[in-house]
Amino acid sequence: MPEILVVYYSRHGATARMAREIARGVEKVDACSARVRTVPEVSTVCETSADTIPDSGPPYVSLEDLQACAGLALGSPTRFGNMAAAMKYFIDSTSPLWLQGALAGKPAGVFTSTSSLHGGQESTLLSMLLPLLHHGMICLGLPYSEASLLTTTTGGTPYGPSHLAGADSDLPLSDDEISHCQALGRRLAETARAQLAAGLIRLSD
Repeated sequence: MPEILVVYYSRHGATARMAREIARGVEKVDACSARVRTVPEVSTVCETSADTIPDSGPPYVSLEDLQACAGLALGSPTRFGNMAAAMKYFIDSTSPLWLQGALAGKPAGVFTSTSSLHGGQESTLLSMLLPLLHHGMICLGLPYSEASLLTTTTGGTPYGPSHLAGADSDLPLSDDEISHCQALGRRLAETARAQLAAGLIRLSD
């Protein structure tokens, strides 16, 4: 059964809600499942160590999760048009997988949440795509066959799903944003299933 790994960092919960919708999209595809994981905070003043298990929500992601997945969705809020430090810190730890080519050929997509509509959504998505390209992953966006990309007044980009969280980061996901998240999940699952069936990717236990 192809398993899509959905990894996110979320400070106020919006990116976490997107991750759950992407997982729902994955699980709408026959014989596919989603594994949702998060990353720990990083300290701005000194080196700290997090508990192995977070206080709430899904467990922290491991390199073994990445190695075993058939596809990946990566999500972060924007920080000055870039991914959050916690996500960058985790991605920087994946060099051993790059050396093995463990992610090469696997489908991947990205998603983000911002407080303002023009607060760096697309540049944040692009910042997350760059390391995935270095890993040799097949990066998937949202095609304009998702018709709401042309009409949405909330989030939505061809680079991946996005969410307008508002100044207080408390706006719910709009119908368009939910649709985009689920569409990405479906595309990842369908692509991973096809890649596995054709023997184009390998999974590690």
